[in-house]
Amino acid sequence: MTLIVWRDEFCVGVKSVDQEHYEMIELINGLDNAMAQDADCITVLRTLGEIYAKISAHFALEEKIMRDADYKEFTSHKEDHERLLDSLLMIIDSVDDQGRYDRSKLSSGLDTWFTDHFRTHDAKLHRQLG
Repeated sequence: MTLIVWRDEFCVGVKSVDQEHYEMIELINGLDNAMAQDADCITVLRTLGEIYAKISAHFALEEKIMRDADYKEFTSHKEDHERLLDSLLMIIDSVDDQGRYDRSKLSSGLDTWFTDHFRTHDAKLHRQLG
């Protein structure tokens, strides 16, 4: 079963951003699938690191686009980005410190944050850019 199913509403109308959204969802789904097969903590930490790096780079691109477009909601959108990055770092630290992970909690948290972010912040961005 796929954790996050790609939907057109995840698109903001900028090809590079939309492609990165798709790739991030694929990484998250890959992590969820690995955890469903009892992946070891090293694999989970490595994948979380990849997700963190990809998201950080993606947010930098998205924030540049917002600045260039003089996007009115830039501050709140950027704050949401920062909350996710902080949450991911806390998750990575927790898995590393404890040597274990809770698949249900981790997958649910990533799913909720991303789909909520796409539906709210990115939807607003799409309306301004579109």
